Amino acid sequence: MGILDSLVAKLLPFTPKSVVRIVARRYIAGVTVNDAVKTVARLNSAGAVATVDLLGEFVKSRDVAARETEHVVHLIDEIARTGVKSGVSVKLTSFGLDIDPQFCRANLRQILQRGKDRKIFVRIDMENTPYTDETIAIAREMWGEFPGGVGIVLQAYLRRTLNDVAELAPTGISFRLCKGIYVEDESVAFKDRDEIRESYVACLNAMFDNGCFVGIATHDDALIDAARAIVAERNLGGDAYEFQMLLGVRESKRDELIREGHRMRIYVPFGEDWYGYSIRRLKENPAVAGHVLKAIFTGD
Repeated sequence: MGILDSLVAKLLPFTPKSVVRIVARRYIAGVTVNDAVKTVARLNSAGAVATVDLLGEFVKSRDVAARETEHVVHLIDEIARTGVKSGVSVKLTSFGLDIDPQFCRANLRQILQRGKDRKIFVRIDMENTPYTDETIAIAREMWGEFPGGVGIVLQAYLRRTLNDVAELAPTGISFRLCKGIYVEDESVAFKDRDEIRESYVACLNAMFDNGCFVGIATHDDALIDAARAIVAERNLGGDAYEFQMLLGVRESKRDELIREGHRMRIYVPFGEDWYGYSIRRLKENPAVAGHVLKAIFTGD
């Protein structure tokens, strides 16, 4: 579906917003916290847990960053109040990383303290390469301050990632391992599908070698099968790993993994920025556009 995927993604910016909403509604929970919580409750009833992400990134205003921080704190409170099984995911540029890293740290500490108080896990998402070093530094620092309450995302398509695993894994930090979605230069990122897969498997093994918990985030059958084999060979239990997928993508594979007894976590984005997020992500990762288009017409 490569050509069709790319065509769908390229046409979206020129498509009426109402049409984009039809495409997006399968993998965006809605606009409000209530929308997100209802979606998580539905996923919980299907045997999955969730991670909720309030959409928004690349904030340039201190006032907006402070407001975003308050919104995520409220989200944590609502997850705890309703009792749904979910963590939260955050992007550091939402809290002022582009403005002042120390200001960002202060905002993040508010979120992590509320997460600690409410027993809600917080995952620090990885953004594009200008932010990689600072994101890793902040995540490592916060893991020291809030051990067990925070984790990081690493992207297997970056050439540096196996080295990053070697530096981070001895701390015991929780990982989410994905292929990577941002458009990066070949000097910093693998472009060949097989190279990306090889990097993913190597990073996954290195994380497990250090006894780290890993969220195996992929929709790629080859990587799902490789991960299944690694889990079986290592005789890993649910305290060591889980599979992770995007909301509305490959739901039959999601259900298959749940039936097999694997813990499954679904990434649940929501918020006012749904349109911008949809356009950016589908342009950056046309394969997701293909998955969503297929889901609209086949129900999978």
